[in-house]
Amino acid sequence: MSEPVRPPLPPFTAQTARAKVQAAEDAWNTRDPRRVALAYTPDSVWRNRDRFITGRAEIESFLTHKWETELDYALRKDLWSFTDNRIAVRFRYEWRDADGRWWRSHGNELWEFAADGLMSRREASINDLAITEAQRTLHGPRAAGEPYA
Repeated sequence: MSEPVRPPLPPFTAQTARAKVQAAEDAWNTRDPRRVALAYTPDSVWRNRDRFITGRAEIESFLTHKWETELDYALRKDLWSFTDNRIAVRFRYEWRDADGRWWRSHGNELWEFAADGLMSRREASINDLAITEAQRTLHGPRAAGEPYA
């Protein structure tokens, strides 16, 4: 069975790169590991912080654990740059741990796509900052009309 095509497809324009970034933000905000993992090639390679992950099964397992421990997760992704089949993103997300402490995580991602629009490579560098609940700025998915950074 062949993989489904996942538009927008490379080569990217400013408009299609922004659409790809928004689609990723929307999917990650569902916190559905299976749905998110389907956006990656079956042999996709990740570096996430200090973890190296290969393939959809490992991606799905990683995301399952992530969203079991990063509670009330809310994410924003913003296009940084793009070329033919690559996109650079900056992002921030907020979450709380099992002890009720709030965190804001900031980072950059480098994405590479196959011709079918599935992501074949993801490199993520992420830093965490402890915040108070009063310092939260993200309270769920991006609202209609919410500006991009």
